[in-house]
Amino acid sequence: MLSVVLVGTGNVAHHLFSAFRYSKSVNVLQVIGRNFNALKPYSNEVEVTTDFDKISEADVYLLAVSDNAIQSLSKKLENKPGLITHTSGATEMGAITNSNRGVFYPLQTFSKERRIEFKDIPVCIEAENEEGLNILKKLGESISGNVVEISSEQRKKLHLAAVFVNNFANHLYHIGEDICEKEGMSFNILKPLIQETAQKIMDLSPFDAQTGPARRGDTKTIEAHLKLLENEKQTELYTKISQAILETYEKEL
Repeated sequence: MLSVVLVGTGNVAHHLFSAFRYSKSVNVLQVIGRNFNALKPYSNEVEVTTDFDKISEADVYLLAVSDNAIQSLSKKLENKPGLITHTSGATEMGAITNSNRGVFYPLQTFSKERRIEFKDIPVCIEAENEEGLNILKKLGESISGNVVEISSEQRKKLHLAAVFVNNFANHLYHIGEDICEKEGMSFNILKPLIQETAQKIMDLSPFDAQTGPARRGDTKTIEAHLKLLENEKQTELYTKISQAILETYEKEL
């Protein structure tokens, strides 16, 4: 059984802790955080502390913290015998100062309010040596059926792609909700469309799945939409995205 110390109390730490609780091959020994109030939800199930001098010895130390805290926190663990690992998509493995290091990056969007099933989530791993890689593979397979070895450079590009398909897409949902609410309509009316858009790319490539006025080269509808927009930033965003789609499909129009 792998012993784990989890450093962090944010969204990723919350979901990793929940997933490891149901694993028969992982034992979370301790959860470390700066804020004792944030540690309270874990205190009935595992040892918690805000004191890095009281960190237990473990096989793996998972730094589920903000990217800019990885390096400084890894220095506090330099004398520990276990594998020091961060969970970031955008940070190189080299941000960890200890040579016994790795990356354990679950590729998913996490919110504490939403329950996540880990079994299908890709877990991207990287390590300094084969021994570390085997440990992270075992750790990943304890919660997911999709463990993938990728390099820091690949992971950074993957994280970039994820920002486009998740973070940017969600911001567009926010704009859609804003437009609906200003007209006294519920955002729920768009949810079947959102579901079909996401489901469609399970069967088609995003290139083939594209529809809409810009895909058709329907400049009259585009111009009409632009006149309806009252927010300058939304107008700029609509224009740039429409232009990008037009340019992507211009040879077919």
